[in-house]
Amino acid sequence: MGSSMILKHPIDFIRTYRVDYFYLSVIFFKNFPCKLYAAPLDVRLPSRKDKTKDEEVITVVQPDLCVICDPKKLDEKGCIGAPDLVIEIISPGNSKKEMKQKFDVYQESGVKEYWMVLSSEKSVIVYTLNDAGIYIGNKPYTEDDCIQSIQFPGLSIYLSAIFAE
Repeated sequence: MGSSMILKHPIDFIRTYRVDYFYLSVIFFKNFPCKLYAAPLDVRLPSRKDKTKDEEVITVVQPDLCVICDPKKLDEKGCIGAPDLVIEIISPGNSKKEMKQKFDVYQESGVKEYWMVLSSEKSVIVYTLNDAGIYIGNKPYTEDDCIQSIQFPGLSIYLSAIFAE
């Protein structure tokens, strides 16, 4: 913890990523008081979930995509506090250590829903935070599946469209 993590997008994923970003931000989230942000957006995570001051920040991350529903978390520096949803696109170059760090950071900071997109394996793992503040993982979703968000009812993503060649 305490370090910045920036994830580079796999080249073969960029075209679909842009299309889905448009869908999520313009079509789906227009009915929510939430906004979708793409990297680079600094997300400053305090040492405890209930803290919201810069001097309490111990980690800064730049998720590939994140959804923030509380406008009070946004300022001129980015976001302070946990987003409601984080989507990270994991490329083959990401280490297991980096993946574990991100999981731990997002869980500890209170990110309610975390999607780990494994582009090389054409799969997505979705974690949701339970009442005890622990992530519960669903079965891995593969390219034939449809992800249904727990945090945002009605948000469904067909992975066949995302992982299309």
